[in-house]
Amino acid sequence: MAADLSNIVKAYDVRGVVPDEWDESLAELFGAAFVEVVGGSAIVVGHDMRPSSPGLSAAFARGAAARGVDVTLIGLCSTDQLYYASGSTGLPGAMFTASHNPARYNGIKMCRAGAAPVGQDTGLSQIRTLVEGWLDAGAPAVPAGTVPGTVTEQDSLKGYAEHLRSLVDLASIRPLKVVVDAGNGMGGHTVPTVFEGLPLDVTQMYFELDGTFPNHEANPLDPKNIVDLQARVLAEGADLGIAFDGDADRCFIVDERGVGVSPSAITALVASRELARNGGSGTVIHNLITSWSVPEVVRENGGTPVRTRVGHSFIKEEMAKTGAIFGGEHSAHYYFKDFWNADTGMLAALHVLAALGGQDGPLSELVASYDRYEGSGEINSTVEDQAGRLAAVKETFGGREGVTLDELDGLTVTGEDWWFNVRASNTEPLLRLNVEARDADTLARVRDEALSLIRA
Repeated sequence: MAADLSNIVKAYDVRGVVPDEWDESLAELFGAAFVEVVGGSAIVVGHDMRPSSPGLSAAFARGAAARGVDVTLIGLCSTDQLYYASGSTGLPGAMFTASHNPARYNGIKMCRAGAAPVGQDTGLSQIRTLVEGWLDAGAPAVPAGTVPGTVTEQDSLKGYAEHLRSLVDLASIRPLKVVVDAGNGMGGHTVPTVFEGLPLDVTQMYFELDGTFPNHEANPLDPKNIVDLQARVLAEGADLGIAFDGDADRCFIVDERGVGVSPSAITALVASRELARNGGSGTVIHNLITSWSVPEVVRENGGTPVRTRVGHSFIKEEMAKTGAIFGGEHSAHYYFKDFWNADTGMLAALHVLAALGGQDGPLSELVASYDRYEGSGEINSTVEDQAGRLAAVKETFGGREGVTLDELDGLTVTGEDWWFNVRASNTEPLLRLNVEARDADTLARVRDEALSLIRA
């Protein structure tokens, strides 16, 4: 097909509409290019429940095997299950998913051996260059005498579940009533096995694997997509609700009142538990739009917080550099040293269950000490002149006494009892604003002034 790879090769993955922007013939080229770049003699490949995923992943496997590489197909899996397969075998891997995007999209998340990320600066640009060079004539012939690799199938779900449960002590938790919304995504595949045998009364919502997402988008960070879960938690009198995104690598938590729990509060909660597991010390990574609560809790529990840019490649790079034990993002991605520095929403969910089940109070009381400030959530504004609007914000706030600026990622403006960050989207004409303050009145004042400058 005549493909424009600039539309589908993103910062961290491949993603686009099937078959309009890419198809199985292109997936086969990506498979060949992937093994050329990452090397080795074997890879693992998995896929989600989207209708196009089995065909695309099989084509990718053909492209890799034709160049002499053995391929293990692990079939239906969550993205973090693919990371488990890569980490536990020490092999590069590829996951076919478009996460929370609509049904007509699909994509590839790739990693090197041990679940190390493949992004623009770590191999993805090289893969793109190879594929672009092969679009007209196909992949070049392999050297004479190359024996095609084998393609075999192997399930990794049981091993994945056992590994996760080895990292959290769930032996003595009290019985809990849990509602889980899988959003017709891969949580419906993984949750029954991971939760098996635990003292949990689980109410299942939308566990049927259906890549057309008939009930709601599989993106729990959008408030409209957790309305059903919130109502069901209240109707069931449940202790908590858990929502997973389409490829089940992110989780979102709802408390017993049906109120969503900030991912920053979950980051702080899990950080305190991971620090305790590691003797009360260790480095914890957090991106710059997480709450002030996160570094505060890390320090209070003996740890060292390290602030990074937004994006999993920056988190994983910093974790590897510092030997961090845990990392969290306000987008509900949670990274663990004991999970090859990769992100797994399921492990974060198990930590929440262990913390809640290890004491008698409700979840809302448990997380209150980790949720100390008022937050705006992410507010997106369509802005054509992103640089001009950022400059206006910088000029307006920069001269004020007691206000500091930094440009680690976009522009972060910090006052005595508030801060906000404005970042440009990499893919759309948007500016993204996140504001936090010590009280609701201050939050509203700072938010409204920042938005007046952004939307001028």
